[in-house]
Amino acid sequence: MKIAVVAPSCTLDSSIPSRIAALLPNGFAIDFHPQCFLNEGHFAGTDAARTAALVEVANDRSYDAVWFARGGYGACRVATPALEKMDTAAARAKIYLGYSDAGFLLAGLSAHKIGQPVHAPMPSDLNRDGGASAVARVFDWLAQPFSVPQRQMAFNLTVLSQLLGTPLQPDFTDHVVMVEEIGEYMYRIDRSLFHLTSNPNVRRAKGLMLGRCSDIPPNKPDFILNEETITRYWSAHSGIPYLGRADIGHDVHNAIIPFGDHR
Repeated sequence: MKIAVVAPSCTLDSSIPSRIAALLPNGFAIDFHPQCFLNEGHFAGTDAARTAALVEVANDRSYDAVWFARGGYGACRVATPALEKMDTAAARAKIYLGYSDAGFLLAGLSAHKIGQPVHAPMPSDLNRDGGASAVARVFDWLAQPFSVPQRQMAFNLTVLSQLLGTPLQPDFTDHVVMVEEIGEYMYRIDRSLFHLTSNPNVRRAKGLMLGRCSDIPPNKPDFILNEETITRYWSAHSGIPYLGRADIGHDVHNAIIPFGDHR
C-alpha cells in the first residue's frame, strides 16, 4: 500500500512525517508532497500549487491512496479545478481519505464518481492527545479487505451545508447521512440543519445521524435547545428519518466511514 499525502487546505506541521513513519506498518509506504509544507497566508501554498499537487498524486499510478493532510479551510477553492483534471483510470482506482474541510473534496469525488471517498482521521490528528491511535486505525483499515456496510456519507455539518447546490453536491438518495460539528454556536448548528434538511436531494436520504458537536461557544441568552433536540426537530419537519448518533467528530475517536456505491 503506497500513500500520497497532500494538503488542499492549510499547512501541515513539519514534525508529522517523521512521527507517521514510526507508525507505518510493514508493507506500507508514504510520501508527503512538498506542497504540504508551503505557506501562503492561511493556505498550504497558492490555489494553483494546491490544485497541481492534488492532481499530480491522483493521476500517479504508483499510489493506491491519497490522504488529505489536515483540515482548516481552502479545499473548496481547489476542488472543481482539480476534479476536472482527475478523470483518469489512475485517479478512479484510488482511495481518498480525510474529514472536516476535506469534505468538500470527498463530496466532489462522490459527485463525479472518482475513486473511493472515505471519511477518516488525517495525519494532523497526531497533534491531538491520543492521536497516534487514530492514525494507526487508518493504517489498520487500509490493510483489510475493502467493504462498505451500507450506503453512507459523513461530513462536517457546516462544510456539507455550504456545498449544497454547487457542483460538489453528491447524490444522497438512499444514503445514511452523518454530520458532526466543532466550534459553532448552537444557533448556527440550527441554521445549518435547516439548510441541510431543506435540500430536495438530501430529503431522498435514507436517514440522518448526528455525530459529536464539540467546543460549542456559550450563547447569550442561552439557546436552550441542544444539538440532538435540533436535529430531531429538523428531521421531523423535513421527513428525513432521524437514525440516532454517529461515532464521528473532531477527535481521536472519529470513525472511518467509507462512502457507499463506489467500489
